Amino acid sequence: MIRHVVVFTWSEDADAARRTTTLEALRSLEQDVGGMTSLTVAEDAGLTDGNAHTVLIADFPDVDAYRRYAQDPVHQGVIAEHVRPWLTGRSAVQYQL
Repeated sequence: MIRHVVVFTWSEDADAARRTTTLEALRSLEQDVGGMTSLTVAEDAGLTDGNAHTVLIADFPDVDAYRRYAQDPVHQGVIAEHVRPWLTGRSAVQYQL
């Protein structure tokens, strides 16, 4: 199994409404793209200053499923429309469980 973890930091232009829309778009990937066995998209709880704003954690049965998801046009569209325009920082890691 492959776990994909992405941490996002949004720009100041990403107000509450924009963040809500972006999180909904990210959450829709489970249904619209599929291939994953689980998906969590959550906002930081605000317990520590300086944290990133959002995390996405997705589990895939294998490397091929992750690669199909990563290259899927719907996934790429969500990134282009809902992520990149509002992003100031991003980190990601994929690891095997």
